[in-house]
Amino acid sequence: MKNAVVLLSGGLDSATVLAMARSGGYVCHALSFAYGQKHDIELKAAEQVARALGAVEHKILALDLSAIGGSALTDLHMAVPEQPSEGIPITYVPARNTVFLAVALGWAEVLGVQDIFIGVNAVDYSGYPDCRPEFIAAFERLANLATRAGVEGRRFRIHAPLQALSKANIIRRGIELGVDYALTVSCYQADNAGRACGRCDSCRLRRLGFAEAGVTDPTQYR
Repeated sequence: MKNAVVLLSGGLDSATVLAMARSGGYVCHALSFAYGQKHDIELKAAEQVARALGAVEHKILALDLSAIGGSALTDLHMAVPEQPSEGIPITYVPARNTVFLAVALGWAEVLGVQDIFIGVNAVDYSGYPDCRPEFIAAFERLANLATRAGVEGRRFRIHAPLQALSKANIIRRGIELGVDYALTVSCYQADNAGRACGRCDSCRLRRLGFAEAGVTDPTQYR
């Protein structure tokens, strides 16, 4: 069987990606980050999702991006917006996906794994620049330039299977694969019980996705 490193936040998208990788015949090594996020309850969700979807192992690495701030998700002095805004929102975490993929790449090289999965999406998303297809393609090129494995011909592949899917279609695909979305946490300001605010950008996209998919929303709202 093939092996893969799967980035797992504990949210809806990454849970679906883990299920897709498993259904594609991959033995999955799940990787999450305690990156200083205010909504760190998502890490408990990630643990539950990893178990439920049969990851062979699950690592949670501490990498505190709150030390540099610059995002409403990591900076205690910045409030998470509850209304849509123009341009790239302040919930963007500088270099987050670049850093996460870099660490996933390092672990993949140690494991002898050539496939890395990430749940970025360029349809129903918040305009984050590190979710675009151009970024994924560029990182894959970097991965094969910057590693011993790549130089020796064991080429890495960065899989972003949700890239062109709407939130509704992501949910439909996850339901087909048996994802229990009640285990997931997407809210940017979920409380310690995992209950969602229902007002942030992530909550709005998630709620709309379930409505458009015609699926009951299992999210617990405050």
